[in-house]
Amino acid sequence: MTKKITIVDYGLGNIVSAKQSFLKVVAEKNFEAEVVISNNPRDIKESSHIVLPGQGAFESCMNGLKKIPGMIGALEESVIKNKKPFLGICVGMQLLAEKSYENGQHLGLGWIKGSIKKLEVKNLKLPHMGWNSVVIVNQQTDMKFNLENEDLYFVHSYFFECSKKENVVGLTYYGSNFTSIVCKENIYGVQFHPEKSSDQGLVLIKNFLDL
Repeated sequence: MTKKITIVDYGLGNIVSAKQSFLKVVAEKNFEAEVVISNNPRDIKESSHIVLPGQGAFESCMNGLKKIPGMIGALEESVIKNKKPFLGICVGMQLLAEKSYENGQHLGLGWIKGSIKKLEVKNLKLPHMGWNSVVIVNQQTDMKFNLENEDLYFVHSYFFECSKKENVVGLTYYGSNFTSIVCKENIYGVQFHPEKSSDQGLVLIKNFLDL
């Protein structure tokens, strides 16, 4: 069966480089798949895999989703009800939370219990920008990560504080440990950018498409 990977276009996110990374994996691994960028809820409903990128401020990203008629409903039907594999990237991961404390208090999608808070660092620059490692603390997921001893590319000042320990899959240290991978059933989120993380980022994309 041909996979349809839809990268959600809501005006905020590194969507072109994300598409190129997915296309590269599809070609190299001979997946029967198409990769589309779309802001059409119908494409979301027809997808086998859904990717939500994001960059910038939480409130702007959430508002971008809300402005597309039917988009949040289509996402919830596909991901929550029909259990299609979903990957949130950077702010796309943070939108999964119940709320964010970035520049005020803002409601998120609420798919994973927890909130978005500012990194607490001393004598370190914000945003946290550059390469850093991820320690996998929860292997009980359908998706394999294969990221031990690998560095991934981060650009962020806020992190996902999960309410439930079982939703934390990976941790990264920058002044203190913060959650860098979350999961709940078919829903995955990564704080780093796999599309900017060289071969190890492509491995993560491949493992996501294997779902």
